[in-house]
Amino acid sequence: MSPRPKVGLEINEILEAAGEIADVHGMREVTLANLAKRLNIRPPSLYNHFEGLGGLRKKMAIYGIDLLYQEMAYEAIGVSGEAAVLAISKAYVEFARKHPGLYEATLLAPDMEDEDVQQAGAKIVELSVRVLQAFDLQGERALHAVRGIRSILHGFSSLEQSGGFKMALDLDESLEIIIKAFIKGMRDG
Repeated sequence: MSPRPKVGLEINEILEAAGEIADVHGMREVTLANLAKRLNIRPPSLYNHFEGLGGLRKKMAIYGIDLLYQEMAYEAIGVSGEAAVLAISKAYVEFARKHPGLYEATLLAPDMEDEDVQQAGAKIVELSVRVLQAFDLQGERALHAVRGIRSILHGFSSLEQSGGFKMALDLDESLEIIIKAFIKGMRDG
């Protein structure tokens, strides 16, 4: 028996379902067939929203980046300086913990140079630059610092997801120590 088509399926509903598949089973399981089955629709119906698997991955990357930005921005409200850097850092890592597949999707757009993907990512860069302004970082120096913090957060998240932290030490405490060391380096640099 073939699936009964859903009327008025919205792109965010599709992306949420794709993100759930990715979070539970990994990005490899995000296929048009699996997504259509999850949504109880026929796979060709997905082409009304994007062009094939590559189009889905692009939309998932943007969707994931937007969600990550929202969580980071929310945590940055009402704090500044070291507290703001710690807040956005913890939000980043927590997003990767809650949404491991969707986090992976943020890195797997078919073309990371795509203008839409770049615009989504630019919001996170701009937020990070604003947070780092408390340390009197301007221009290229601020962008170098953003690269540094992103490298720390991505590396930490990736190592945690792959089971790289086996010692019986609190991961959140480790993250805070690392971020505080980075902040000290920015102040001293």
